[in-house]
Amino acid sequence: MNFQRPFAMLRKELLHISRDPRSLALALAMPVILLLLFSYALSLDVDRIPTYIIDHDKSSDSRSLIEQFKGSRYFSILGYPDTYDTAEYGIGRNECLLVVVIPKDFARDLAERRPQPVQLLLDGTDSNTASIARGYSESVVTSWTAQRLRVKIPVEARVRVWYNPTLESRNFIVPGLISVILMIISALLTSLTVAREWETGTLEQLLSTPLRTAEIIAGKLGAFFILGVADALIALTVGILVFHVPFRGSFIFLGVATAVFLMGAFSWGLLLSSIADTQLQAFQLGMLSSFLPAFLLSGFIYAIENMPPIIQVATYLFPSRYFIAILKATFLKGLGFAELWPQLLALVLYAVIVSVLAMRRMRSKVA
Repeated sequence: MNFQRPFAMLRKELLHISRDPRSLALALAMPVILLLLFSYALSLDVDRIPTYIIDHDKSSDSRSLIEQFKGSRYFSILGYPDTYDTAEYGIGRNECLLVVVIPKDFARDLAERRPQPVQLLLDGTDSNTASIARGYSESVVTSWTAQRLRVKIPVEARVRVWYNPTLESRNFIVPGLISVILMIISALLTSLTVAREWETGTLEQLLSTPLRTAEIIAGKLGAFFILGVADALIALTVGILVFHVPFRGSFIFLGVATAVFLMGAFSWGLLLSSIADTQLQAFQLGMLSSFLPAFLLSGFIYAIENMPPIIQVATYLFPSRYFIAILKATFLKGLGFAELWPQLLALVLYAVIVSVLAMRRMRSKVA
C-alpha cells in the first residue's frame, strides 16, 4: 500500500467534512446534547416519593410515626386523607405513589406489645420504583418501632458502599451514555456519509481511480476516526467537569480502549453502508443495530444477569457490552489493563472481524 494515497484521501475527507458546517456542528454538538438530555432526564434515583398518610388512630404515637416519614428525604407528604376513597383516587390519577395507613388502636396495641401492622398501599404500575418505595417505607417503620419500644436489634448491619458511596445513579449513567453516544454517532455518521456517496455516484468515481479499495477505506475511516476522537474528548470532558463523575483510572488505557471501540463502530457503519442502497436504509439499519443494542443489551440500564439466557448469549455480539464495562471500571473503580484485558481483547476482535467484512463487502459491491 502506498501510504501517500490514504493520507491524500484522509485530507480530502477532512476538507469535505469541514465544508459542511451543519453536519460538523451536529457531529460535535451531539455528544453534549445527548449527555445533557439523558443525564438530567434519565435518573434511577428514587426520592421525594409522593405519599398520602391515613391516620385512623390520631394518637401521639401515630403522629410520631408521621414525623418520621416527614423527616425522611425519601418521602414527600402530599396530604392526610380520612378515607381510602381519596387515597385510591390519588393513586389512580398518579398524584401519589404510596399510601401509609395507620390503623385504629395503633398506640394501645403498641403499648401492650401486640402486633399491629401499618398498611402500605403502593402503585405497582412501575414495579421497580414501587419495590424501592416499599423498602424505604418498611425501613422507616422498623427503625421507628425499635426506637419507640427501646428494642435492640440483635444484628446491626453497618453498610459501607465502595466506589459510589453516595449511590448517585448519574455516576454510572454518564459513563454508559458515553458508550451509547459514540456507538450511535460512529455508526450513523459513517453509514449515512458513504451511502450518500453511493447514491450520488462519487464513491464509484473514486473507485475508478488508481486508489485501491483498502486505501479509500483507510482514508475515510481515518477522517471519521479523528471526528470520533473529538466526540469522545467532548463527552469525557462534559462527564467529568459538568456532571462531576469521579475518574479514578488511567487516561492512557481508556484512550486505547476508546480508539479500538471507535474503529469497530466506524467499520460497522461502513459495512452497513455497503449493504444499504439508500441513505434511508442506512439510517434504519444504523439505528436498529447501534442504538437499540447499545441501550438495551449492553448492561447500560438493565443488568445482563437478569436477562433470559438466550439474550445473555446475544449480548456478547455487541461491542457496547465490553466498552461500558471498561468505562464504568475505569471511572469508578480505577481498574486498568491487568483487570480489563478480556474486554479490550473482545473489542479488538470485533474491530478486526467487522473491518475485514466491510472491506470484502465493499470489494464485492464494486465488482
